[in-house]
Amino acid sequence: MRVVKFAVVVVVLVGGLFSAVAGAQQSAPAPQVVPGQQLTLDQVIDRIIAREAQVVASLKDFSPLAETYIQNMKPDPALGVVPASDKYFLGRAELGATVGHRSLNDKSGTSRKMLGAFSKFFSFNLQYLPRGFVQMVFLDNAGLSRDNYKFDYVRREFLGEVRCLVFDVQPAPKSPKGRFVGRIWVEDQDYNIVRFNGAYTGSSNSQFYFHFDSWRVQSGPGLWLPSLVYSEENDMKYSYVKRVRFKSQTRLWGYNLGHIGQEQELSKVLVEAAVPVTDKSDSQQDASPVQAQRAWDRRAEDNVVERLERIGLIAPRGEVDKILETVVNNLEVTNNIDIQPEVRCRVLLTSTLESFTIGRTIILSRGLVDVLPDEASLAMMIAYELSHIVLGHRIDSSYAFNDRMFFPDEKTMQHFYFARDPHEVTAANTKAAELIANSPYKDQTASINAFLTVLQSRSSSLPGLISPQMGNRVTFSPSSVAATPASDRPGSTPSTTAAGSQPKVVIAALPLGGRVKVDPWSGQIEMLKSKPVGLVSDREKMPFEVTPFMPYLTRQGSKSPATPAAMNSEPQAKPQQ
Repeated sequence: MRVVKFAVVVVVLVGGLFSAVAGAQQSAPAPQVVPGQQLTLDQVIDRIIAREAQVVASLKDFSPLAETYIQNMKPDPALGVVPASDKYFLGRAELGATVGHRSLNDKSGTSRKMLGAFSKFFSFNLQYLPRGFVQMVFLDNAGLSRDNYKFDYVRREFLGEVRCLVFDVQPAPKSPKGRFVGRIWVEDQDYNIVRFNGAYTGSSNSQFYFHFDSWRVQSGPGLWLPSLVYSEENDMKYSYVKRVRFKSQTRLWGYNLGHIGQEQELSKVLVEAAVPVTDKSDSQQDASPVQAQRAWDRRAEDNVVERLERIGLIAPRGEVDKILETVVNNLEVTNNIDIQPEVRCRVLLTSTLESFTIGRTIILSRGLVDVLPDEASLAMMIAYELSHIVLGHRIDSSYAFNDRMFFPDEKTMQHFYFARDPHEVTAANTKAAELIANSPYKDQTASINAFLTVLQSRSSSLPGLISPQMGNRVTFSPSSVAATPASDRPGSTPSTTAAGSQPKVVIAALPLGGRVKVDPWSGQIEMLKSKPVGLVSDREKMPFEVTPFMPYLTRQGSKSPATPAAMNSEPQAKPQQ
């Protein structure tokens, strides 16, 4: 006999929604801090409260991009825990009196949305709300106060180069649910909260508040912007019979919406021409049909790249692009390829693993650059996209009409889609193998094979990560797997090279966030400057996995970084009652 069970959906409201406090507390300026002044603990707390009120009030004018990637974990006898499934959200955050999230990657139609909403009432699954994860950028956007919270001074501590005052914070007795409980780190110059670690109080059977670690990064003098949030639960019970185990990363960037370059150009008088201006007659400057077609395709390419950069999805041009273009040059020179106009590279700022070409611009996602273990693996990804260019797979030239760029940000994923058809994918795979075979990376195929193998092994559990938003899914190459020694394949037992030596740990893929750092204000990116760490076991590999954030905080415009020796000086403090 078949039994049909009905259950009520469990909704997870991670952050809670607080009402704004329109009182003197938010509008009052922070007390002036005199350099070198000795403050009592009460005076320090007053400055923290006033400064946080200013930060909350100022953030309502911004609408940065917000990306949340969640991995539901399951126990594994060999690796501890591994991803079992995942969920991906991309949207624009609304940081006003109430926190909102406008999705950028919702491609479903109205009828599909209605069906999805109806089915939730007969679902027993955990439903994540993206705005709840965005809420974690606020300690309490209703405002801190002595009436609502108790502050206990702990110690001084450095976060990178920034010396901080550390406090344990607890809500006052009989406080409403949604108050923060945990620890805060406050930089000791302007008393900005730069990190807070804990949870909101008041979880129930249908509404949960997860634990989180929230970071703010300085992007200018006195400008500390919410940037990174890590959340984790290891064994939270929900719906009486089920338990949730997950890890998540939330990233915010694009507070300036990519306009910093345009603002700088307003102060310059600069006229550029597609064709260099010479003293030759006008008749000699007319473009041939081939040149005209190339110029038209380039215009379409530039329109798309500029639109994506304005939205904040593509990083402003910088040093990382030059690194990628160096790899392109290596492939072109060794394969005797001369492409005009030249091939350019840019970085899509999302965590999803994808790549695509826009005309003769190669786009790699930040997540893909993050997880690639070495330059040879990076060269393979670039070779695949370079193959599309060499084979003449063109962009939709109708993007050259500027009116095609006029649409709301929420419709971006519906307007731009650059995935190739199966015939072009097959041809590009074959051509990419030829490019690598003639390149300086031809003797480094083992790392390429290892990356593709571990990606294939995780593909079924990480559909949110490997499903592209606009471009091509990273394809697997079965023929390359056989070239990898069995002892070095992901998941195999570590081997030893000599008696008594340490096991050899093969790095097939890095965790997310392993290479690229994003400036939250401008979206500018740079390569992380972290020292290589020797791994002890397979458990520390964590390919494609979410890990906690530990950014190295610095002060913008500081003459010299603080030193740990300065921590010996404690502020005057009286006991907190």
